[in-house]
Amino acid sequence: MTRRTPLNEAHRALGARMVDFAGWDMPVQYTSLIAEHEAVRTAVGLFDVSHMGEIEFSGPGALETVNALISNDLTRITDGQAVYAGLLNEQGGFVDDVVAYRFSPERILICVNASNREKDFAWMKAHARGVTPVDRSEDFAQIAVQGPKAAGLVQRLTKTDLSKIGTYRFAEGEVAGVRAILSRTGYTGEDGFELYCAPGDAVALWNALLAEGQADGVKPCGLGARDSLRTEMKYALYGNDIDDAHTALEAGLGWIVKLDKPAFIGKEALVAQKAAGVKRKLVGFELTGPGIPRHGYAIHKDGRPVGEVTSGTAAPSLAKKAIGIGYVPAELAAEGSTFDVDIRGRAVPAVVVKTPFYKKP
Repeated sequence: MTRRTPLNEAHRALGARMVDFAGWDMPVQYTSLIAEHEAVRTAVGLFDVSHMGEIEFSGPGALETVNALISNDLTRITDGQAVYAGLLNEQGGFVDDVVAYRFSPERILICVNASNREKDFAWMKAHARGVTPVDRSEDFAQIAVQGPKAAGLVQRLTKTDLSKIGTYRFAEGEVAGVRAILSRTGYTGEDGFELYCAPGDAVALWNALLAEGQADGVKPCGLGARDSLRTEMKYALYGNDIDDAHTALEAGLGWIVKLDKPAFIGKEALVAQKAAGVKRKLVGFELTGPGIPRHGYAIHKDGRPVGEVTSGTAAPSLAKKAIGIGYVPAELAAEGSTFDVDIRGRAVPAVVVKTPFYKKP
């Protein structure tokens, strides 16, 4: 049965086109993907991300328990900070990519991908040594407010001083009279906040943001714009760019892997892979011929298949330039390397470029 977020009726009232996404009935766009994408780059957009899951570890030993599960290091941050991290399998591949919030050493909240919620919770319960995790996904709705005018919009609706909340930091307070976690995080490459609130408060918060944001040009945005925005930043999408078969080092996410930590699942495999040399890498590329690269298209070199496209789009912020992400052998990963993308039997030339594709003006 398809799940619905607390904002489902609000999306329909706004005329959203709804699609099934990981078992959830979600808005893919309201008016047009391009308009929603541009609103986030130039003004402010709202995304319903209430389908994401939240898993909490609380009690003495919570920090140590979580730190042994994730690839990043919670001891390097302070209370009120968050880290992007991987839950890795024994081979160094991804069970999921997550954001871990450190409220205190005895309370850690982990935000997981919607499609992996049940899998992640079972994996955490099986591997946690110490504190037992609790699935709190039903206790939260989540609205992402993203764009250069996002902070100003949220600030007008809260007494919390947002200037004191830096990137990947968070605070608890009220927004439009709704109790919320205000997290300066996002998935678009723009400044903004992800607001966690009780499900019963989600519609009131959503409507307040839409009403207050009219002067800013606020737009409700769907999954389509969310995907094009994150692709321009080369932000990984689980199931496309990262999965259990590709390691964090292959995905170019070595910066969220702290190999000097005493222990975490997958560490030994990554230490060995780093010593031996990473044989394939996730790169960003541009097509130099006509076409749009899509997930699953083969990458060829000299007529031989050598890799696969994991994500691709006609980038709205880059004059619809055809950009893509894909795994290639390490010898083809350097900037300027060339290969072909097989688009329905047609070999379209491509060149590896520096990422992120989009850089703020």
